[in-house]
Amino acid sequence: MISERFYDPAFNGADWEAVLSAYTPRAQQASNYQELSKIINAMLAELRVSHTGYYTPLDREYYELVDIFFSRNPALAKQRSGIFRDGVVRYEGIGIVTRQIESETFIIDLVPGLPADDAGLHVGDQIVSANGKPFHPILSFLDKAGQTVLLLIQRTDDQASRRVIEVKPTWIEPHKMFLESIQNGARIIERDDKRIAYVRIRSYASEDYQEALVQLVTAGGKLADADALILDIRGGWGGANPDYLNLFNRNIPVMNYTTRDGNRGVHDRQWRKPVVLLVDGGTRSGKEVLTHGFKKYGIGPVVGSPTAGAVLGAGPTLLSDGSLILCAVTNVTVDGQRLEGKGVQPDIEVLFDLRYADGADPQLDRAIDEAAKLD
Repeated sequence: MISERFYDPAFNGADWEAVLSAYTPRAQQASNYQELSKIINAMLAELRVSHTGYYTPLDREYYELVDIFFSRNPALAKQRSGIFRDGVVRYEGIGIVTRQIESETFIIDLVPGLPADDAGLHVGDQIVSANGKPFHPILSFLDKAGQTVLLLIQRTDDQASRRVIEVKPTWIEPHKMFLESIQNGARIIERDDKRIAYVRIRSYASEDYQEALVQLVTAGGKLADADALILDIRGGWGGANPDYLNLFNRNIPVMNYTTRDGNRGVHDRQWRKPVVLLVDGGTRSGKEVLTHGFKKYGIGPVVGSPTAGAVLGAGPTLLSDGSLILCAVTNVTVDGQRLEGKGVQPDIEVLFDLRYADGADPQLDRAIDEAAKLD
C-alpha cells in the first residue's frame, strides 16, 4: 500500500525494497500485536516523514484517527461500521494524553470535563501504575467504564509526592470529546483590568470545531465581550483550513437590523480585537498552516515553542484485521514554502518541560501577559 500510495515515488530517498527486506523477518518473528506494531512503525519511520504510521485498537490515536477520517467520507464510514457497534467510534478512557519521556509516563494534556479532570489529575503528573500494574492508555481502562481504577501518580521529582488517585473511566467518542472540550475549556481570564478570552482547540479536523470557536467569540457568544483572545492550538490534530483565519479579518462590515416591532439584531462573525496564538511542538499539519498565516499577516503575536514541522496530506486505510495505516499521500507547500521538517518559529519562544509541572503552564502565562498588553 505504501509502495502504491506514498506521495514521493522516490520514497524520500529511502530504498523501500531494501527496507521491506530488512523488516520482513522481524515482523514474521513478532510474538504479539504490540511487538508487531513497533516493528511496522519502525519500518515506516525509515521514510522520515509525518502523517505516516500504523495504529491498532491498542492505541488511543487509532480511535481518534478513525473518527476523523471515517466520519466525513460516506464510503469510508461503511468500513467503520463493520468494526464499531452501530458505527460509533468510542473507547474507554479518562480524558488524558500521555507521553513516554525517558521511560516514564507523563500526562501532557488533560481534557476538561472528563474523569481525569474531575479526579484532580494535573498536566505533568507521572503515572507510575494503574491498579498496581504498568500503565497503558487503553488496556488500563478496558472493560472498566464506571468502575474505579487506582492510579499511582507522582506529582514532583520527589517520590514522597506519590499518591493514589481514584478515577472512573467513561466511554469517549473522539469527535464529541474534541467538540465539547472547546466549550468546557473556554473561559475568561482577568489580568491588569483586561478580560482575556481563552479557547483551546485540540483537533481542527472538522469545520464543527471552527464553528464552535466562532460561536464563542462573535456577537452573542459568551466570550464576545472580552478585551482580547488567546487561541490555543497546542497538541492534538491538524486539519484546519487556511480560510479559518478570516475570523480575524476586520475588513468585513457589521450588519445591524431592526424589525417592524422594534427588535434589533446584528450579524457579525468576526473577532475584531487583539488575539494571541499559542503553539508548541505538538501543533501540527493544518494548524501549522494557520500559524504561518498568523505570522505572515501580522494578526497577532505567536507564543510558545516551534511547531512540529508535520505538514503533508494523509490518506487512511483500514486493514482486514481492523488496524489502520496512515500514509502521506500529498506533498504540501504554503505560500511556496515547505513546512514539513521545518515547522514555524513563534514570535515569543517559551520552552516548557512539562515533567512534574503540577499544572503550571508557563506558555499560557506568557500568552496572558502578551494579551494584556495589546490594545
